[in-house]
Amino acid sequence: MVEVDTLPSDNDTADDLECVLRELKEFEFAVGVSEDRNKRCRRTMEDTHAFICNFEGIAGHGFFAIFDGHAGKAAADWCGQHFHEVFGRILKEKADQPGVDFQELVNDTFLSVDQQLAEVLQQGRSSGCTAIMAYIRKEGDKRVLYTGNVGDARAVLCHKDKAVRLSYDHKGSDHTEAQRILDVGGFVMNNRVNGVIAVTRALGDSSMKEFIIGAPYTTRTEIGSDNPFLILACDGLWDVCTDQEAVELIKDVVCPTKASRVLLDHALQKFSTDNISVMVVRLGA
Repeated sequence: MVEVDTLPSDNDTADDLECVLRELKEFEFAVGVSEDRNKRCRRTMEDTHAFICNFEGIAGHGFFAIFDGHAGKAAADWCGQHFHEVFGRILKEKADQPGVDFQELVNDTFLSVDQQLAEVLQQGRSSGCTAIMAYIRKEGDKRVLYTGNVGDARAVLCHKDKAVRLSYDHKGSDHTEAQRILDVGGFVMNNRVNGVIAVTRALGDSSMKEFIIGAPYTTRTEIGSDNPFLILACDGLWDVCTDQEAVELIKDVVCPTKASRVLLDHALQKFSTDNISVMVVRLGA
């Protein structure tokens, strides 16, 4: 039996709690998503997202992802529709192999998606997207969370009311990433790769692929009752909100949809200048 160990906040109604408990019992997690174009600053919405409960037909397994497009929405759109398919195919091919490393499967998925984007976006070679994905699976009596990211979209896990970042910001302002760009013949100007793009890793961006690579940062984390929820969000949130602030804002909000809305509203109130997408996954206990 999955239980929620958080008391309802003023934001939660009895119907909210009933819905969350039902989802937790059926899927072992409950998901909420909020997104906003941010019309004050953006003419178009270039974010997409995807989540699948009982991923690949396996109870208790889940896939969650956000893709933040740049130079158009083509890459993010494609990822929103197909990233999970590529991941599922790789799982079917390799998950049962002896000694399989699921972090490597996440890595393989990002690289495969990056290659496929180069082939399918022939007319939009400048389009790219950052990506953050999370995959929850059962391994024996353990519940394990895998994450992978490129760019500056983040995953933040709540652990005993503390924020634990499960991603890495691949940006031109990062010394290690900037040095990698220099080592392959590029340059960083105003914290942008070749003076153009702020992120140093992304899916797509085929015209700059020698510099902006699709190899992800990956993590493996065993989760339990000390981990009530996970936040996935693009930089539209993180540009104006620290990891710990995000956890504090929603730690008492049981309904993940309302929790995601709290974070989105906070980003707007703090004058975020980007599209905003937030996904909250309540993990139960």
